[in-house]
Amino acid sequence: MQQRFAESGAKALVVEWAVSATPVDYLDAVRLMEARAERIAAGDAPELIWLLEHPPVYTAGTSARPGDLIVADRFPVHATGRGGKLTYHGPGQRVIYVMLDVKRRTGDVRAFVAALEAWLIDTLAELGVKGETRADRVGIWVTDEGRGAEDKIAALGLRLKKWVSLHGASLNVSPDLSHYDGIVPCGIAEHGVTSLARLGHAVSMETVDNALKAQFERRFGATRAAPAPITPTIA
Repeated sequence: MQQRFAESGAKALVVEWAVSATPVDYLDAVRLMEARAERIAAGDAPELIWLLEHPPVYTAGTSARPGDLIVADRFPVHATGRGGKLTYHGPGQRVIYVMLDVKRRTGDVRAFVAALEAWLIDTLAELGVKGETRADRVGIWVTDEGRGAEDKIAALGLRLKKWVSLHGASLNVSPDLSHYDGIVPCGIAEHGVTSLARLGHAVSMETVDNALKAQFERRFGATRAAPAPITPTIA
């Protein structure tokens, strides 16, 4: 039986589900998440899943190493409070910001992370791709039979603020994978990165979003459509 992480009790809130149609500046998104997490923790706002794209940017988690930044002036680099190391965000990548009350749902951070990983794996399965976790590596991995390589297709990095999650995951749909050349992605030099497009699955972002939503609701509970929480600042 699939384990669910829906809230219990009569006062459980339906998760808001928002999609930004155009790229959103990374620092604007972080400010929004910080403010929304405070409101969720205080009981003043519903939980939120926010799907978006960023303009090209490198972000450094709390475990990032200076040597993992290979080309310092290629794209903006922002330090962030999430876990993990250096990663890339950009057009063609679905960024999934997850603002959920972990304490109310599970009180178990490891179980929560495992549920997020399972959500991504289930989404990939719906899209015809077999994703897997690895005990010694963070993220979701796939075997690229054509190249004989094991590559990362989705990254995961979280932070908790008053038990409310911030940041979340990113899934490579059809980004320019050469943009990863400026860093050692997630500090893992011996494996590469891939995308749905590179694996031969040319799907639209809308198709990906629909799969994400369907699999989220199976595991975490109902959602309701909400406006994008911020006005895009990037043309």
